[in-house]
Amino acid sequence: MTSAPAVFSLPATRNELPLDYAPGSPERAAVDAELARIRASEPQLPLRIGGRDVETGRLHPVVIPHDHERALAQAHWAGAGEVEAAIAAAAEAWEDWSRMAWEDRAAIFLRASELARGPWRATLNAVTMLNLSKTVREAEIDAACETADYLQFNVRYMREMYEMQPESLPGSWNRMEYRPLEGFVLAITPFNFLCLANLAYAPAMMGNVVLWKPAEQAELCAWTVLAMLEEAGLPPGVINLVFGDGPEVGRVALTHRDLAGVHFTGSTETFQEIWRTIGANIAGYRNYPRIVGETGGKDFIVAHPSADPDALATSIVRGSFEFQGQKCSAPSRMYVPESHWPGLRDRLAGEVPQLRVGDPTDPSVFVGAVIDADAFAKHERAIDESRAGAEIVVGGHLDSSTGWFVTPTVVRTEDPGFRLLSDELFGPIMTAFVYPDDRWDELLRQADRQSPYALTGAVFARDRRAVVEAAAALRHTAGNFYVNDKPTGSVVGLQPFGGSRASGTNDKATSLWNLSRWVSMRATKELFIPPRDWRYPSMTFPEGS
Repeated sequence: MTSAPAVFSLPATRNELPLDYAPGSPERAAVDAELARIRASEPQLPLRIGGRDVETGRLHPVVIPHDHERALAQAHWAGAGEVEAAIAAAAEAWEDWSRMAWEDRAAIFLRASELARGPWRATLNAVTMLNLSKTVREAEIDAACETADYLQFNVRYMREMYEMQPESLPGSWNRMEYRPLEGFVLAITPFNFLCLANLAYAPAMMGNVVLWKPAEQAELCAWTVLAMLEEAGLPPGVINLVFGDGPEVGRVALTHRDLAGVHFTGSTETFQEIWRTIGANIAGYRNYPRIVGETGGKDFIVAHPSADPDALATSIVRGSFEFQGQKCSAPSRMYVPESHWPGLRDRLAGEVPQLRVGDPTDPSVFVGAVIDADAFAKHERAIDESRAGAEIVVGGHLDSSTGWFVTPTVVRTEDPGFRLLSDELFGPIMTAFVYPDDRWDELLRQADRQSPYALTGAVFARDRRAVVEAAAALRHTAGNFYVNDKPTGSVVGLQPFGGSRASGTNDKATSLWNLSRWVSMRATKELFIPPRDWRYPSMTFPEGS
């Protein structure tokens, strides 16, 4: 397949704005209808290998977190044979897909972006609300807006990359190709964002083939996204969807000769195990696999004595407790000056109980359920630990009778070594450390070394000098840094997202830099009139030679 004889411009990229979902609005009616349809269906989800449905009979329930006795669907789990079949299907698809003209690949993903904005919008949102326990606002931002943005902006970044070409000297022509990788990319996606299906379709956009292993808690979300991509025209075998146990899938995929890369979002521990496995098998691959990962976080808010108290309180509530604190960027530790603490404490004690916890399909609910029983147990241990060794300012209640509900909780500790200031919890628990106003510099050093992670963070200060000091002291403490704003809500095309240290490889999923990891460049030099004599003018030779 070859490109058309033209260099095409693209439709103007635009960030999709969230709809309001006010009572009586068309979008509210549409999502309510989809919620009812999905609740009533309980489908079986086969694997999708080479464009075919594959049923294994190893059924795994896809559970509603806020109604955990009820299954949304039953997913067929893969064994080693199915993983091998998916890799083989990807290899077959690679022959055509890796050679397809970029504009034909672009057309598929641009169409998918329009499907997410339009006819698939209510379905994506409803699936996200039920499968992940998100409110309609959180689902809209994730499943509709960010999905549409990822798909469209990545096409723009792909074209921009192809336009990055070397200079040429007179008489020659230098050019750069951005080839797909040889082999398959293993995409491992987390439970918390439907839009992070981008981990599978970003490499595919660059001409790669993909084995996609989604988190077991989000299998209906993954199935829905792939169905939308196939409607947009994605050929069979380009993305092969495999449900199953992570270690079981990994034993086959991570040691396969044709593994070309891993695109991962999940826990730091799992990512390190993946890295160890690849390192132990490094001599057995056709190429060195690309390893891209976003992992854990212990995101922070640092308040200076000059901080605006209203802006600080609002950012703590929204940043820490939207989607139950299960965003990678959600702050879970804060450093507050003594002068601010009494007022902030009173405000949080008054406002946090107003955050209604329950079924997020109810428009009055702000906080849904945490994702599963393991997460609930982890948060229960943290709250018990806080009761014993710190102070619970507000919240601290749990109820798993119908759903895995954890009320938004604020803990205060006077111990700088308290575990909840350093360990990731991934839930609606914010831990406060109060510092003397005159120890700002010391506090910045503490915040920098408090945790091994470096994903997101924010500083609140009206004093510009304090902003400069915090930005310098915390330079390596966050890959996404915010000034007088909550450290959540990065937008595609505006704030490329990712962190370093124990938070990942910082390849910025919403950027050209991420796409560059999924290509192998070839530089070509063409000389129009090659030399015909090996001698250089600077050389002298004896007579007669």
